[in-house]
Amino acid sequence: MKYAIPLLTVALLTACAEAPAPAETDAAQSNLTYPETRKGDVVDTYFGRQVADPYRWLEDDRSAETGAWVKAQNELTFSYLEQIPYRDSIRERLQDSWNFERLGAPFKEGDYTYFYRNDGLQNQFVLYRQKDDGEPEVFLDPNTFSADGTTSMASLSFSRDGSLAAYAISEGGSDWRKIIVIDVETGEQIGDVLEDIKFSGINWVGNEGFYYSSYDKPDGSALSAMTEQHKLYFHRLGTPQSEDQVVFGEKPEEIHRYVGASVTRDDRYLLVSASVSTSGNKLFIKDLENPEAGFTAIVETPSHDVSLLTAEGDTLYFLTNRDAPNRRVVMANAANPQPEHWQDVIPETNHVLRASTGAGYIFANYIVDAVAQVQQYDLEGNLVREIELPGVGSAGGFGGKADAEELFFSFANYTTPSSIYRFDPHTGESELFNRPETNFDPANYTSEQVFYTSQDGTRIPMIISYRNDLERDGTNPTILYGYGGFNISLTPSFSVANAVWMDMGGIYAVANIRGGGEYGKAWHDAGRQLNRQNVFDDFIAAGEYLIEENYTSSDKLAIRGGSNGGLLVAAVSTQRPDLFQVAIPAVGVLDMLRYHTFTAGAGWAYDYGTSEQSEEMFEYLLGYSPVHNVREGVNHPATMVTTADHDDRVVPAHSFKYAAELQAKDGGENPQLIRIDVNAGHGAGMPVSMVIDQAADVFSFILYNMGYSELPR
Repeated sequence: MKYAIPLLTVALLTACAEAPAPAETDAAQSNLTYPETRKGDVVDTYFGRQVADPYRWLEDDRSAETGAWVKAQNELTFSYLEQIPYRDSIRERLQDSWNFERLGAPFKEGDYTYFYRNDGLQNQFVLYRQKDDGEPEVFLDPNTFSADGTTSMASLSFSRDGSLAAYAISEGGSDWRKIIVIDVETGEQIGDVLEDIKFSGINWVGNEGFYYSSYDKPDGSALSAMTEQHKLYFHRLGTPQSEDQVVFGEKPEEIHRYVGASVTRDDRYLLVSASVSTSGNKLFIKDLENPEAGFTAIVETPSHDVSLLTAEGDTLYFLTNRDAPNRRVVMANAANPQPEHWQDVIPETNHVLRASTGAGYIFANYIVDAVAQVQQYDLEGNLVREIELPGVGSAGGFGGKADAEELFFSFANYTTPSSIYRFDPHTGESELFNRPETNFDPANYTSEQVFYTSQDGTRIPMIISYRNDLERDGTNPTILYGYGGFNISLTPSFSVANAVWMDMGGIYAVANIRGGGEYGKAWHDAGRQLNRQNVFDDFIAAGEYLIEENYTSSDKLAIRGGSNGGLLVAAVSTQRPDLFQVAIPAVGVLDMLRYHTFTAGAGWAYDYGTSEQSEEMFEYLLGYSPVHNVREGVNHPATMVTTADHDDRVVPAHSFKYAAELQAKDGGENPQLIRIDVNAGHGAGMPVSMVIDQAADVFSFILYNMGYSELPR
């Protein structure tokens, strides 16, 4: 069975001061001498229109000139941060707040029960195991994988009987992985380390071996060159990787950008998902008991999403948005698995459905105005019960083996640390299994949901969290966070950083803007391609609401987002620079004319469109692309772009080029800086020490540029 590694939920914006409000100063407004950034003469032509790309040379992550530019930019940024008098105090506060034990939900494999644990400040979670009521022992400790904690365990999967474990590691945050197989009793490695694996699961067949996915290593830079043809391989234990055969993805009709596998738990059927973008997939099935059998198409066109949820013998259960924009669960016989034979198990409702299975049941986890409601069904689709959750927030888990006697789920919101509950699937009773001991008391905080109106009249939800004694007098330092893309829903979660921010009198607001998945496919579609401006308008309207309702003011409003959210922050910064005081675009997609030419970026075209798609699409992208819309002489918000040198998801060239444009064209005195982590990637697996350092720097930058000269005592 496969298990996700616990991720530290971190908003890299924190605060570190008690009321009363600190003194304000103009110290943040100072002229900086930026490193010289050479302008080249590259010009591209799109549909007869010429577009200059003077910083194209920064796309070469292997050149000495780019390396020197990165070094010079970091020297400037860190010299600026070092002058902030309370930066070290913030870091100390973060370390103190982070230093508490965190546990993951236990799971059973073979003769052992496993669980993840972090004692507080460990860079990576440690995997423990124990037999029955025996003493826990360390099974895998990723903190020993590298001296600086930058090598992480990215995924883990056990063979059917639990006697073997395969785990993937990421070095320096890269999406390229290595897979190592060990004997769980002895800890000895089985066979060679598998290398150059990317965007892959580990799907066992008995104890024989497993399926994994990867691309051919590209010519040029492994961190930025395009990766187009994803292939599914089978690795048989005891054989070298060079002998692994391509199972799917080599024939012309099988070429796709993303290919993944599922194996039914009886090892009877292999299902392969194939897609060219991040939305929509084809689905194929193969009978593993018939060596001569080929693949049979279940869904032949990638117009919708469909995935295997579970299987009982020849009965397959799928989660899909085909003919159900909010998703439904259907079942079909493996002999006739095509859509015309599907039968509803859990029909579509007015709310977006996420689902998991365990103990022979299906758990329907609905998103209702961005918060969770969970219902338990049997495999025939009969409602067993609605599960009472500990409060209003997000619930996850409820997954496990079909014969499990108990399951576990987690619950959290913006003011409640993530806690684990033990759940009896037969009685519906739940009990607290673990609640972390922190210095944060949820009773002292409020998390309220409001609805505001966007420019076109659309009603948008937003959750605003703050300390109970906060006064809405328009002076509160506020962080507005958003994402708005790829059908991803921002549901309530707890982070140490946000807790510190609120504890110090700050407001943390999350807008559930269009482009996400909070209200199903229609909400997603309303924010993609030629509708992308809706996403920006929704976020701008959120900022205006916070000001109009006297939560904050423009000079106390910071915006933050990462990846697609980095695009959001940079785009609204160029469109409404007057509305925000500080902008923190993290690992953002910022060059919308060329994003699809790097790594797997072409797979994002469903959301963005491409500059070669049509003249209309080109003009639309050019109209909001942050790199191309930094205006000469405009006073932009104080900006600190953040990225990392090993980000091969959204390559750092996006951030490099945007920062260069800001430094060359900004007409005000606000700093326009870029902070580049070394030996780090898109964010997953980042060691705690690095997360804390970045959080301290980001928050110092925000407070300093809101005019705070000191932290109150």
